Amino acid sequence: MIQDLNFNSKYQKLNQDTFYNYAPSKLSQYQNYLYKRALYGLKGLPAEEIKTMCKAKKTRIHNVFLKAQRVINVYKQSKTNEFTNSFFMKLFPKSNIAKFLVDNSLTDESYTNTLTFNDLDITKEDLINLFIENKILPSNFYNLETNPNSLPRLKKDKI
Repeated sequence: MIQDLNFNSKYQKLNQDTFYNYAPSKLSQYQNYLYKRALYGLKGLPAEEIKTMCKAKKTRIHNVFLKAQRVINVYKQSKTNEFTNSFFMKLFPKSNIAKFLVDNSLTDESYTNTLTFNDLDITKEDLINLFIENKILPSNFYNLETNPNSLPRLKKDKI
């Protein structure tokens, strides 16, 4: 099923070792579901759920996952740039080369940053806020308790 989507991630390795066990969070089960779906894509979903999904939904989840990976990669690069810029300015405060490097530090989407979240001190909350800012997760993410589409509602009720 996953092979139909030509699934591969060049931004992070998706094997058992990369699924970190975070401290228990204050997020609801539905919030965690949305977060994992964005961060891990189809790999973060149960196999039973993937079997019952239509191909269009799998494609949507995969596209959101790819967008999230691109956003994470750029964010990792910017965090790396912040670290290296402060390092250069502390080590070589009067150097023109160091000042030039600091002034011209850019991010490149074609470059893949392979540093881990722990190495860059990126927390779950940082990722959630990044996803909300880039419209990967809904703007009311912190207010969601249950899936609004699973509840029965009247035709007059608005979401």
